[in-house]
Amino acid sequence: MWIISWFNSNAEFYLSMIIRLALACMLGGIIGFEREHVHRPAGFRTHILVCVGSALVMITSEYIYYHFSSHVNTDPARLGAQVISGIGFLGAGTIIKEGISVKGLTTAASLWAVSCVGIAVGIGFYGGAFIATAFIFLTLGVAKKTQGRMNVKKSTRLYVHTQIKKGEVNELSKIIEEMGGQLIKTDFISSERDGEMILRFTLAPGMQASVAEIIEAILCNGTVRRVYEEV
Repeated sequence: MWIISWFNSNAEFYLSMIIRLALACMLGGIIGFEREHVHRPAGFRTHILVCVGSALVMITSEYIYYHFSSHVNTDPARLGAQVISGIGFLGAGTIIKEGISVKGLTTAASLWAVSCVGIAVGIGFYGGAFIATAFIFLTLGVAKKTQGRMNVKKSTRLYVHTQIKKGEVNELSKIIEEMGGQLIKTDFISSERDGEMILRFTLAPGMQASVAEIIEAILCNGTVRRVYEEV
C-alpha cells in the first residue's frame, strides 16, 4: 500500500516526466528521421537516444534541486552543462575522413543541437524546444536543397585523373589558384586503374580565367593523364 501512496503523492511529477520524455522522443525522432533519410552514420535511433537522454538529465537536475536544495547547495544547470560539453565524443564518431574529404560535420552538429533540444524539453521549456526543432529540421532539409541548387548552377567541377604522387593535390590546387580559381572543395574518388587517382575540384564562380585555360594549365603537369569538366 505504501507504494501506491508514494506514487499518488508524486503522480504530478511522474506524469510531467512521461510527457517530457515522450516529447523529447518525438522531437529527436524528427531530426533523426532526416539524417536517416540521407543515410548518415547517426540516424533515427541515435538522435532519439541523445534527445531523451538529455531530457532525462535535466529532469534529474530538477528532481535533485527540489528534493535536496534544502540540505545542500545545488545548481540545476550543472548536469545540463555536462551534456552540452560531453556530447562531443559522440559527434566525433560521426565525422569520417575519406581521402582528402571530411564528412559528417553536419550530423555531428545536429547531434549537439538535438541534445540542446532535449535539455530544453527536460526543463519544461517546450516553446524553445519546438521552435529550435523546426529551425534545425529546416536547416538540414530545405537549406541543404537550396544550397545544392546554388552550387549546381554556379560552381564548376573539374575531374582530374592523375598518377598517385605525394603532394600532387597541393600542386594541382596551386595551379588552379594561380589561374585565378577559388577552390570550394576537393574530393578524392578512387580509380579502377592501378597507380592512378581521380580528384574532383569544385571551383567557385567568378574565375579570372576560363575553364578551358585552367584545364590546359593542369594538363601541363606531367603526372596528369586526363581532365574534364562535369556537365
